[in-house]
Amino acid sequence: MRLYLLALNPTDSVTGGFLPAAARLGLDVTVLTDQPAAHRGHCPDVEILECDVRDFRSVITRVSTHHTPDGIFTNSDHLQIQAALVADYFGLPGKSWQAALRAKDKAQMRRHLSAVGADTVWSRELGPGQDPAVLTGPDVRYPCVVKPREGVASEDVVLVEGPEELVLRCKEIQVRRPGAALVVEEYLTGELCTLETLGDGRTRHVLGGFHTDVSPPPYFIEQGLTFVSAHPESLVGQVLDQLDALGVGFGVCHTEFVVHQGRARIIEVNYRAIGDQCDLLLAELLDIPLFEYILRTHLGEPLPRDPGARTDGAARLAYPCAQRAGTLTAAPAPADLLVDGVQLTYRPLREVGERHALYRTNRDYLGVLRAIGADQETVDRAVAGFLAAQRWEITP
Repeated sequence: MRLYLLALNPTDSVTGGFLPAAARLGLDVTVLTDQPAAHRGHCPDVEILECDVRDFRSVITRVSTHHTPDGIFTNSDHLQIQAALVADYFGLPGKSWQAALRAKDKAQMRRHLSAVGADTVWSRELGPGQDPAVLTGPDVRYPCVVKPREGVASEDVVLVEGPEELVLRCKEIQVRRPGAALVVEEYLTGELCTLETLGDGRTRHVLGGFHTDVSPPPYFIEQGLTFVSAHPESLVGQVLDQLDALGVGFGVCHTEFVVHQGRARIIEVNYRAIGDQCDLLLAELLDIPLFEYILRTHLGEPLPRDPGARTDGAARLAYPCAQRAGTLTAAPAPADLLVDGVQLTYRPLREVGERHALYRTNRDYLGVLRAIGADQETVDRAVAGFLAAQRWEITP
């Protein structure tokens, strides 16, 4: 069977998750990407073809002039609509392109949820190049959050307290992202959580979720996540109702929401697997062929009624972050350790000698530490001990 995988830059999810899973399933894989050299460096044994994957018409042409497809798949935030359209063109299983658009376009997500009565969040959209001064009217609710309409990874997401700051932040983002539309929406207070789901269009499984540690405002950098095998049923029901309203139910989905006074409100819907190595941890922790399940849905195979996921484990991820711009001059090497029964896996995300700006996003991550054990207290202690024993140095 031939699987076409659409990708931009290489990611751990693809190179460490989906491509090995495709090999285990015996699939013939063709990677379509606009960055073929980067992918060949990571997976030299996989067929890689250059393609303007942001244009669904180019993808259709590339597939039509190659091998007959049995599945179209992407784990990229930026390519879900394209993959959905291409799958639909070839009559293959896939996500609804309308649902993929609602998930990707944060302004449309707010409008749609409000229109169907699922949830109403005050928000305004600022078109490309539009003067932010139009947002200084009396109806603006402060504090509020400014974000790119189709952004990812908290890039250029910032909390603002008043009209002058709102105009300033919008103009700053417009300089960095010319042509991008922005969303300004009310700040939703509460504990940040995630819900991880997997569906085949008929059956949907909740795989658990995470509690997320976020940096203090005005920025929103995810600094660590703690696995939760089951959020309270009432909260899960609220989130699933909102996903149903958006039409999200096929394949894997990573949903971020806040909880305040028993109410769950969606922050964003990422219609793909959770990233930053959380998906790698999830597959290992739950002890299920997670990546194979995801690919099988895109080949038209039903999910099992019971995926067989374990629920007796505890896990945490931690991300040492750069606190300033500069060159990384000292950092720990990759490590696989067993400490007090806790499996620790550390992987660097920057090489010593690399120089970077300060991004105030997950691009500031210096490495990722995955920890899996039998109870949360022991896992947390092992994580704290490992991080305290390491040294990361950045020279301005």
